[in-house]
Amino acid sequence: MAVQDHVRNPLEWVWDHLKQTGHAVEATAHTMDGAWEDRDAAPPTVRRIGAADIGDALAQGFRDFGACRTDVIFLCLLYPIAGLIISRMAFDYGMVALIFPLVAGFALIAPLFGVGLYEMSRRRELGLTTGWTDAFAVVRAPAIGAILVMGLLLLALFCLWLFAANFIYTVTLGPDAPVSAAAFARDALTTPQGWTMIGVGIGVGFLFALAVLVISVVSFPLLLDRNVGVGTAIATSVQAVRANPGPMAMWGLIIAASLVVGAIPLLVGLAVVLPVLGHATWHLYRKVVTH
Repeated sequence: MAVQDHVRNPLEWVWDHLKQTGHAVEATAHTMDGAWEDRDAAPPTVRRIGAADIGDALAQGFRDFGACRTDVIFLCLLYPIAGLIISRMAFDYGMVALIFPLVAGFALIAPLFGVGLYEMSRRRELGLTTGWTDAFAVVRAPAIGAILVMGLLLLALFCLWLFAANFIYTVTLGPDAPVSAAAFARDALTTPQGWTMIGVGIGVGFLFALAVLVISVVSFPLLLDRNVGVGTAIATSVQAVRANPGPMAMWGLIIAASLVVGAIPLLVGLAVVLPVLGHATWHLYRKVVTH
């Protein structure tokens, strides 16, 4: 007796996707052991690019954003919401001095959160239909174990940055926690210790941002596109920066300026800035690394 097809209700659809994701996560646990191993025969090759290529990558990022606007805004609204919640918790637990390092440090882990956007751009490049659920297809990528290891590396750098920021505050305006946000702002902007904290913090933060740019500018797109290990991904990213110091410096400044602009209106602007930068990163990868 033939089984008749039926229209699935939303609960069935969600359940099916959860099962697929669960199987993928289970498989991921096994792939992390080989996260440093290369399985692609052909090693990546880096090309030299110019400022025009950076502009073109951004233009293509805007086009991808326009094509997937509703989906990616819905997806990326989670980031400003999470940022506001974390900031509120920092206020409640007397960690006012860490609010700016928390917000600024988001740039250190942004490449990890952009993986779903790279996948959407990859699917559009292949002419496939694209929706916000496709962002989660990365869990089925051959190199998902390596992607997770890279993500853990960036999270470790983020935590190290917060530790450094807290240490800088302790030796300048600390060790006592500020009594209020207004008092902290006044001390930071009107005292020699405050200006020292700002200057040293900007310098140390720049070093962290530079390190993340060097090791991850093309790492995540490469891991999504090719079945390579973490070592190869990082080495290729370092090589891309060494071969294109000027364009990569420009790209880093664009990312920093865009995140600042997106963070000003209560982080809401990140719902637009992040998807554009994420899509553009995929196209920059295509320009830098040969197929």
